[in-house]
Amino acid sequence: MNEMKTNSKSSRLDSFIANPRRAIWTLGLPVMTGMAVQTLYSVVDMLFVARISVNAIAALGFNLPLFWMAMGISFGLGTGVTAVIARFIGAKKHDAATNVAEHGLLLGLIIGGLFSVVGLLFGKEILLLLGTPEELMADTLAYFHVIAGGFVFMITGIFLRSIFSGEGDTRTPVKIQITSTVVNIILDPILIFGFDMGVRGAAWATVLSMLVAVIMYSRVILFKKATLLQLNFRIFKYNVAFIKDIFRIGVPSSLSMIIMSMGGALFNWILVHYSPEVVAGYQIAGRLDQIFFLPIMAIAGSLVTLVGMFYGAQRFDLINNVIKDGLRYGIFIGLGSGLLFYIISPYVFRIFTDDPTVLAVAVSIIRTFSPVYWLIAIGMISGRALQGLGTGIPSLVITAIRVAVVSGPLAYYFAVVLDKPYVWVWYASVTAVFIAAGTSITWLVIRARKVQREAMA
Repeated sequence: MNEMKTNSKSSRLDSFIANPRRAIWTLGLPVMTGMAVQTLYSVVDMLFVARISVNAIAALGFNLPLFWMAMGISFGLGTGVTAVIARFIGAKKHDAATNVAEHGLLLGLIIGGLFSVVGLLFGKEILLLLGTPEELMADTLAYFHVIAGGFVFMITGIFLRSIFSGEGDTRTPVKIQITSTVVNIILDPILIFGFDMGVRGAAWATVLSMLVAVIMYSRVILFKKATLLQLNFRIFKYNVAFIKDIFRIGVPSSLSMIIMSMGGALFNWILVHYSPEVVAGYQIAGRLDQIFFLPIMAIAGSLVTLVGMFYGAQRFDLINNVIKDGLRYGIFIGLGSGLLFYIISPYVFRIFTDDPTVLAVAVSIIRTFSPVYWLIAIGMISGRALQGLGTGIPSLVITAIRVAVVSGPLAYYFAVVLDKPYVWVWYASVTAVFIAAGTSITWLVIRARKVQREAMA
């Protein structure tokens, strides 16, 4: 049985090496399918919450920075787990890859537990710190208290998914994600309206679906032992070098996600000065943006695994090719979806609300950002490729420049100091997109050339 597992690992790696271009989609399409289902849930969830009130939508907006912070830290460190596992599999060091996976699962449990405890104990203080207005506090806190309790399930689930990604299995997580999302969609109307729980019902639906996902992941990886990496905690050995490797790659990415979350909180604080309707429009527009991000994040996630495996296998010749293919796909998708969304944006948002202010805000966001989708794709794909090469610092530096140096201060200056219309907040972000894309692609080119010199040495 173990020999069959090893052969399966080798055949998967060999197939990726034989056709790297196809491997991008072999890994990416299942991820995109799962994310599409998740986006469908997000859209449906917003539809149900929008039926409560505009304030309910805005309340979710003030929760999102905290939600994305928890997810960002988890995805960042999870990317570290994925990259290290992929590198060891590429080098055909399967025992080391398994041990890294065990470290990753334990990290998920510890970090998830800490987030739940802190969220439950200091929820109101955190929301006040983020500038949540008094008229939104009741709904915002009701939602957050439930979500905070579920952080342990969400974060553990992300780390479990990272283990599958590291070994090149993106199909199993998709099946689990689809099941979890269907549970969420079914529970939403039952809890929100059937039990008259309002926004708390939406939060409970989310948490219960996360619990379902963790149970399913655990069943596959721990009890059925159907994964390529056979986790066995009875012979687990702590290795500080693995933790350092995970953190070296993952912490910069996590910090970059924290900066992005804080940027989202700053934008909510700025936009609520106009009105809760502007915050609601900002949140609704994000649901259409998520559709653009589906294929981009799938490609970017594929590159973490592929570049990591090729790096571990010392196949430097394939690294540049797969990065170029990923960037080419991303630019094409960005240009196509940008044009499509620019045209359809005045019509699609009517499914969420008939409030004219909310609709106007949502359309203005999409029509400002859609022309630069291709630049956003360059930035995201470049950052992930660098993580696959074991370099996490660029994503942190680029995000800090984009959010903390450019878009945040500019948005504040335009909206608060100069008292410009809310569309100037979007202009601030677009300016940051240009700078981030240029910085990230330049960094990637420099790093790729260094890798090429390593191959020739």
